[in-house]
Amino acid sequence: MSRQMTGAKMVVQALKDQGVDTVFGYPGGAVLPIYDEIFQQNDIRHVLVRHEQAAIHAAEGYARSTGKVGVALVTSGPGATNAVTGLTDALMDSIPLVVFSGQVPTFMIGSDAFQEADTVGITRPCTKHNWLVRDADELSSRIHEAFHIASSGRPGPVLVDIPKDVQFASATYTEKTKIKPRYQPKVKGDIEGINDLVKLMEKAKRPVFYTGGGVINSGDAASQLLRELIEATNFPITSTLMGLGAYPASGDKWLGMLGMHGLYEANMAMHDCDLMINVGARFDDRITGRTDAFSPKSKKAHIDIDPSSINKIIHVDIPIIGDVAHVLEDLLKVWKSRGRVTDKESLSKWWEKINGWRKVNCLAYTNSESVIKPQYALQRLEELTKGMDRYITTEVGQHQMWAAQFLGFEDPNRWMTSGGLGTMGYGFPASVGVQMAHPEALVINVAGEASWLMNMQEMGTAVQYRLPVKQFILNNERLGMVRQWQELLHGERYSSSWSEALPDFVKLAEAFGAKGIICKDPKDLDDAIMEMIKHDGPVIFDCLVEKHENCFPMIPSGKPHNEMLLSADAEAFKSGAALV
Repeated sequence: MSRQMTGAKMVVQALKDQGVDTVFGYPGGAVLPIYDEIFQQNDIRHVLVRHEQAAIHAAEGYARSTGKVGVALVTSGPGATNAVTGLTDALMDSIPLVVFSGQVPTFMIGSDAFQEADTVGITRPCTKHNWLVRDADELSSRIHEAFHIASSGRPGPVLVDIPKDVQFASATYTEKTKIKPRYQPKVKGDIEGINDLVKLMEKAKRPVFYTGGGVINSGDAASQLLRELIEATNFPITSTLMGLGAYPASGDKWLGMLGMHGLYEANMAMHDCDLMINVGARFDDRITGRTDAFSPKSKKAHIDIDPSSINKIIHVDIPIIGDVAHVLEDLLKVWKSRGRVTDKESLSKWWEKINGWRKVNCLAYTNSESVIKPQYALQRLEELTKGMDRYITTEVGQHQMWAAQFLGFEDPNRWMTSGGLGTMGYGFPASVGVQMAHPEALVINVAGEASWLMNMQEMGTAVQYRLPVKQFILNNERLGMVRQWQELLHGERYSSSWSEALPDFVKLAEAFGAKGIICKDPKDLDDAIMEMIKHDGPVIFDCLVEKHENCFPMIPSGKPHNEMLLSADAEAFKSGAALV
């Protein structure tokens, strides 16, 4: 039996049918009919953010930590344009979102009406798909399609732009079960390619698994299958920034993160391997460095759900298009059916070499009794919180890389960071989204003071919804990564890389009705961290750290993986290295 309802009611009904329980948004004239329907029901929570960019990042945090589709609602014009950064961030990092934007009435489109913008045109390059829905009869089916597209294949953000008159108009609601999605990405990998990969695995002398966010996007089954494969083959494994947690940091096959600020052993293994198996990563430039010198001695396989990622940057010998979980399941079956063969003698020698690289201790730093080193702050945070029901978000910069290096993740969906776009201001609203999804968990945003200030207004959201998010700010009074590059690459000319007018973060916290903590003495750090953890409300932790600490290892721009800078190399590099 068909149901007649307004377009605004369709939006709410479709969200219920899709199992949505939380929407992040900010009201405005072009979405008031939808907000009126939200007011008249109790199944869906609406979280009032303080800026539309924050709504998208909060939805990203919710999506990443749950595996569900995140949902945001913004108004027309500036509401939609403020969402563009978050949409691009989600597209780059393959985060499933459905974003609803209001639009001026259909008869006013193109008239430069108040708060009108070509939202579909503006967001076409930064969404997986988008629609302007001009007919209320199409609205419910478009919403159901949006959820399917956002979560199928390579996940991503989908936008539905709804004119105000369509929200008022009555039409027939189409049930979710009656939608036959046209978008059907391939999930099963080519069995011939899988067989070819197994043959290479059997003969490999120096193999390495290179994994990415695609493993996590594929669900818990993919992570479990990956772990089983690694343990059974005794192959080493490394990961991109986005893939942390797919394999446990405590696992003995774990080499740590690779790439520009990756670990020495991970980068050296990638450079010297003879078989590199890419599982759900896209060969981005932070990983590959100089592409003509990337893993030069290896046969290369690439498992990815997105056909456009195959051979886009690095040519591979064995391309396998399919969902990671499906492909790993078949890979394990084939490998086991062929007798679980590996070259054990060569693997033993490979591990000896890797363990030699591990002894370099590439994360070593000179600690201090007078000032908190940022590495030490994160080591203590790790020690005092590991084993807890913990989720970590980050902003972008040095602190982000140190967090990836010094915090360990045993499970997927516990690490939320902006990878591809590198969005300063991401971490705080993302932590709000994570805390809404996991109200009893410990949610910590590792931040730099500069990034954190970009969306500081979300303290209002945290306080209003009584979210006990912890803002762990490594405050060096600098744009840390910018300053580091200026020191190493631009003759120590520090152009606009620090602020001389930072707020008192303790007073700022108190002004919002939250708790503020400041710590500058290493001896006080553990007690201050525990005070932060035990407080039952939101906290701003102002951790005053060494101002000019650099983040190492570092692969300079244009250099291959085996030419990393370690901390001891920095002075020599500044004084004489040629840059490409």
